[in-house]
This record gives sequence, structure tokens and C-alpha cells, in this order.
Amino acid sequence: MRFAPAAAALSIVFAMTASVGNSAPEPADPRALMLIAQGRASLGSGDTQQAIDAFEAALAVDPSYTGAFVALAQAARTEGLQGKAITYYREALARDPGNLAAIAGEGEALVEKGAIEKARLSLNKLESMCGSSCPETRMLAEALARGPQSRVLTAEAVMPNAVVTKN
Repeated sequence: MRFAPAAAALSIVFAMTASVGNSAPEPADPRALMLIAQGRASLGSGDTQQAIDAFEAALAVDPSYTGAFVALAQAARTEGLQGKAITYYREALARDPGNLAAIAGEGEALVEKGAIEKARLSLNKLESMCGSSCPETRMLAEALARGPQSRVLTAEAVMPNAVVTKN
């Protein structure tokens, strides 16, 4: 009986903290959405650096907006920086584990890097979340069917055999 007030207070605290974790996400700042739209337009016209600048500005305006990380990852993939893109996708997934675009994008970047088995895990996760008919699942399945990108050949990889001749 003497622990009843303490137990009631603790149960109220636990109920409040549990309900805070289940609240709906805050809507994105309209300025960030405008910057994301500008960045997507720049990315569509081929100006990747201007798109990256717009996406980073959107992230500065609204650091909690997960879509900015997904957009930055897409721009990094356009630049051929799959490792950086995977980092951005994972940051988006840490903030929103159910973000289908981030799961699919990470899977495509993994395919481009050659990590086929990890990409298949992403495909399985997408299929369990939204089925095989959703656009993200189809895009990742097509990327897996295409396979990894061919590696760029560097000058160091094609060193000629040095032959010393006597004059």
C-alpha cells in the first residue's frame, strides 16, 4: 500500500514517454520543400553541384527532414559517389526506418558498388513491406537484374612491362 503512489507516478511517466515516441512526424518546413524542388529541377537539368547546394540548404533550413537526405543521396549517386550515397540513405533510414525510397535507393547504390547480396536483403525487406508491385521494389529488382556497373580502368592497372634494353 505504501508503494502505490510511487507506482502510479512511474506508470504515468512510462505512459507519457511511450506516447511521445508514437507521435506523428512533424511536417517539413515549406522553405526546405521549395529548396528540394529547386534541387530536383537542377538535378534533372544536369547541374548536379547546384542540386547538391540546394539539398544542403534544405537540410540547413530543416535538419529533421528525411527527404533532404534521400535527395542528397540521389545526387551523390549521379556523381558516381555510391559510398557517400549509401551513407546518406542510411542516415535517412536511421530517422525513418520505413522510408521505401531510402531502402530502394540504398539497394540500388549497393548494386552499383557490387554488393549484390546486401542489395538482395534490401529487396527482400521492400517486398515484405510493400509487395512486389510497388515502384520501389520494381526499380530495385531491375537494378539487380542489370547487375553492378563496370569498373573504371585506371592507368595504374594497365602498367606496361618495363623492359630495359642495352644501347
